[in-house]
Amino acid sequence: MTASQPRRLLVPLDDSVTVRNTVAYAVEQAETTARDSQQQVALHLVVVASTRAVDPEAQAELGDAKSLLDRAEVWVEEDLGADPPTNLDVTFEITGADRYLFSPGDYADAILAYAADNDIGQVVLDPEFNPGGTTPMLRPLEVELARDDVTVVTAPVERPARSTALARAATLPKYGTVFGISYLFYLLLSTYKPLDFLTGAITAAIVSGLLAPIAFSRQPSLTRIPKQLARLAIYVPYLIKEIAVANVQIAYVVLHPSLPIDPKIVKFEAAVWGDAPVTTLANSITLTPGTLTVSVSERAFDIHSLTADVRGDLFEGGLERAVRFVFYGREAAAIPSPRERGQGEDEDAGSSGDPEVPADG
Repeated sequence: MTASQPRRLLVPLDDSVTVRNTVAYAVEQAETTARDSQQQVALHLVVVASTRAVDPEAQAELGDAKSLLDRAEVWVEEDLGADPPTNLDVTFEITGADRYLFSPGDYADAILAYAADNDIGQVVLDPEFNPGGTTPMLRPLEVELARDDVTVVTAPVERPARSTALARAATLPKYGTVFGISYLFYLLLSTYKPLDFLTGAITAAIVSGLLAPIAFSRQPSLTRIPKQLARLAIYVPYLIKEIAVANVQIAYVVLHPSLPIDPKIVKFEAAVWGDAPVTTLANSITLTPGTLTVSVSERAFDIHSLTADVRGDLFEGGLERAVRFVFYGREAAAIPSPRERGQGEDEDAGSSGDPEVPADG
């Protein structure tokens, strides 16, 4: 490590399998620089919040972020030992809770803003850094961070072999949730004879045994799921109404003599995260005539829209707010629409003749 290398390092933290080794690598680099230099060296360990502080579930998620920082503080003390350099300052912070973070570009904006505020010249990335969900984020994040004048280094730590989905541990909440959903679905299709209740239980047990290990990316909450199901019961009539209205609009377009269609593919960044909310929103958009979900990358949706009116409805955010209501509660539905967040201003992403799908971000 030479004296010319950055004396301020930023390490975005995520609860990954390599975060401990990434912290150790960053501490080693910062400590070496501090001992070789007479100037002050700063190491910033930062958790980029995946939820806004005002969101209903933010308390728990920000609590997890604080817990990760507490662990990181212990790791730093272990790595520095009993005689840390006096000219090395270590900071532990949470950033990004004041904004919506959807894509790697949004996470990069939060990281770069923090770096600019603290005059940081180097970002050390965990090779498994992925705060936004299950889709790998490292490569697109590196590209986005290259927009600014900071050095980006991926910590050279060993990545463990990835286990297959079937090897994931299934817990009692997973088994119970899958069993309950399967059993209720079976009964909906039955004639409610005594034998149906027995065969339904056997079928649900088999389904839960096979699917519980792979059914959820995180542990289901037995207190949250009943509330979500109750809100889902409210959402279904709303979705049916939206489908009916869209059917009338599209029927008018199809029957109009001039066929006033204007098909385009647009990018829609939704304020939802997690497998179930993203899947629900993507399918709801597809079920609504005039729009079709072409692809989904984290929270970025590529949507084929038939007319300008359906694009306008999409960016007004009715479906997005309704899905947020189902999964995050009533308060979470009161957010700015996608149009108010600056989306929908450029709708020239494609056309029926030569569609141009935006690159995954």
